[in-house]
Amino acid sequence: MSIESDLPGTARAVVIGGGVAGCSIAYHLARLGWTDVVLLEQHELTEGTTWHSAGFVGQLRSTVSQTRMIMYSSGLYAELRELTGLDPGWRGVGGLRLATTPERVEELRRQASSATTYGLDMALLGPAETLDRLPMLNVADVRLSGWLPGDGWLEPAALADALAAGAARLGVRIVTGTRVTGVTVEGGRVRGVVTAAGPIAADVVVDAAGAAAGAVGRLAGVELPIVPIKHQYVVTAPLAETSTMDIPTVRDPDRIVYFRGADETGLLVGGYVRDPSLWRPESGAPLDAPRTLFEPDMAKFAESWNNARHRVPALRELPIARVVHGPEAFTPDGEFLLGETAVAGFWVAAGFCVHGLAAAGGVGKVMAEWIAEGTPEYDVSTMDVRRFGGYAGGRRWAGTRALDGYSRYYDIVYPGQEWATARPLRRSAVWPRLGELGAALGEKAGWERVNWFGANAGLTPQAQRPKGWAGRNWSPAIAGEVAATTDAAGLFDQSSFAKLDVRGADALSLLQHLCANDVDRPAGAMTYTQLLNARGGVEADLTVTRLAETHFRIVTSTASGVRDADWIRKHALRAGADVLIDDVTGAHGCLCLWGPRARDILQPLTDTSLSNADFPFMRAVRLYAGPVPLLAQRVTFVGELGWELYAPTEYMLTLWDLLMEAGAPLGLRPAGYRAMDSMRLEKGYRVWGSDLTTDVSPLAAGLAPFVRLDKPFLGRDALLAAGAPARLLRCLVLDDPGTVCLGGEPVRVAGRPVGRVTSGGFGYRVGASIAYAYLPADVPTGTAVDVSVFDRWVPAVVRQEPLYDPKSLRVRA
Repeated sequence: MSIESDLPGTARAVVIGGGVAGCSIAYHLARLGWTDVVLLEQHELTEGTTWHSAGFVGQLRSTVSQTRMIMYSSGLYAELRELTGLDPGWRGVGGLRLATTPERVEELRRQASSATTYGLDMALLGPAETLDRLPMLNVADVRLSGWLPGDGWLEPAALADALAAGAARLGVRIVTGTRVTGVTVEGGRVRGVVTAAGPIAADVVVDAAGAAAGAVGRLAGVELPIVPIKHQYVVTAPLAETSTMDIPTVRDPDRIVYFRGADETGLLVGGYVRDPSLWRPESGAPLDAPRTLFEPDMAKFAESWNNARHRVPALRELPIARVVHGPEAFTPDGEFLLGETAVAGFWVAAGFCVHGLAAAGGVGKVMAEWIAEGTPEYDVSTMDVRRFGGYAGGRRWAGTRALDGYSRYYDIVYPGQEWATARPLRRSAVWPRLGELGAALGEKAGWERVNWFGANAGLTPQAQRPKGWAGRNWSPAIAGEVAATTDAAGLFDQSSFAKLDVRGADALSLLQHLCANDVDRPAGAMTYTQLLNARGGVEADLTVTRLAETHFRIVTSTASGVRDADWIRKHALRAGADVLIDDVTGAHGCLCLWGPRARDILQPLTDTSLSNADFPFMRAVRLYAGPVPLLAQRVTFVGELGWELYAPTEYMLTLWDLLMEAGAPLGLRPAGYRAMDSMRLEKGYRVWGSDLTTDVSPLAAGLAPFVRLDKPFLGRDALLAAGAPARLLRCLVLDDPGTVCLGGEPVRVAGRPVGRVTSGGFGYRVGASIAYAYLPADVPTGTAVDVSVFDRWVPAVVRQEPLYDPKSLRVRA
């Protein structure tokens, strides 16, 4: 491997950071033909965050894409020796996950179901079989374990060296001992970097600086929610005369400890302490010095160490040989931070939360594809840097969230479980009324949102709690709110949904290029559409309302606003379009009045006719409700008659009171997002991020009526080239209505695994447990299938959708 000292004046791309992520990105860029790449490291390779990594590679993760990335990494690591001639230090020793409580056994059974959908070979072992895998364990309290033969661990420096050698052989210039002191930005896009040895002009700069990534981002004027947290592990004195290097890796989450073989005959023992500490350097930037370490803090590590000695009795009399206490880069939600920032051409790949080595191969692959080809093969929306808004740039909010996530890293996360820290942050104008009604609040993108209202708990006393995990964070109020919306009306606060204004002479041509549906319609018309990438996958799912000749209003999901706005802005910039894109979310609130009595409630408050003839479905009209000026849009996400009512934020509390007073005699009830999700499942309305993802086509998702293949748009060529989808999103109804899918469950037909559940829930109007899954296109309606829920196969049937009001007579009433 050639490491250079002379800087070139220009490069196609500059990668900042010589750890495993930076080396992997450079290597994969070169494999895609980008050989004019410079990798810069201020010290020697791996001497930032990578060198002290524990190196665990656990393939089974909480999301499909992260699991696929780590599975790809495992395959790459096993091949790197042949590809580069260097040993990457990969040891495929397999891994054990222990369960010592009934709740953890449930989690392990759910993980076993998920493993099936990923093609992972995961076996569930009893205590005796677990002991057979690793005789040094104390299994007296072990109820079950999961065995993943594809797991293992890596030597950090060896992996980075192998990736760097592969990159160098393909033409990448690797320059060490050179610090980046500035990032040049002109006209909203990156133009290069400044180093102590001189400048490099480049249109692509990748921040892969580990725990220092936040400091590098600030050089470009970008605030990244990268939180350096102190993390420690120990290496023991020799455990036995025989080698421990080939024993399985072990994770014992109930005792917040993990371990593997190390130093030939010892063990590396780590854990996630309950009271973690941020790292805020007293002077300079993070990682200014090579191989940064902190003083050992054995008081904080005591719980993990004592639990390790419980699990491995041989450790009880064994001393600790050394302590490794270093900085690791975390994020507020525990997911990676990947993608292009608001500064065009300035990319980030950081915040790996102690999983950088496990995922480095997959990170390099998706980042290189993203940079070189416009979109990666895998859906990485849950890791996209654009999932956070400006609030995440505040170090206090990001630090508080990251510390909380770290302290609960090994806790079981139940469906519907909410973050409790750094709240409330963003609140709608109707906030004063929520507490009065016993609102159970959730949070998304910093917004406080109502899951259900406690005041509605007595509306349907017969409502049955779902079995198992689905019934943990549940209330009969959900069923009550569905019943009220079905029989009379529900009032939903949807103010958190993102609202984007697109204006200008080129607004129509830009949106026609980006939207799969036709938005060239008269003022007042609403269009449901998707934005696709060049591969034909769904980048966004939204509505576009034409307010005037050159003015369009986009409404998209709460968590997608920053991402969707950035997607539109970047394409406008590339096209040189004469448009302005403004996020007006905070300026306008939204109350949704849905239900068969919605017209009866709203009509007496306005002089504008709400009849079908005067105000048809998918139309927008400006009107007054009492003294409140509104943009009323006749659209629904619950399958009932109704309107989304948009007003300037200062009017929202008045509007809430006005509607509640007018609607109370007719049965109007406030309602929350859990009722909304139940009703949208019954109507077959898709959700982006689960049913719709960047690697799924709208045709496969059953959205062909909203795709206009007779007009040009981004992604059209890919859809035409792909032909008829091989898989389609189908509606399943489980035989047991009390068993509710949470997402990720495998589905089999005639005993053969064929798909996985994208979303599920209970439909109170149809009295059924509903799930959606992508199945082979030739599976007909009426087919009997099985769904594995917590490793138990439950019969189900493929049903024609939608299950509720299939002719949409109620929507158009």
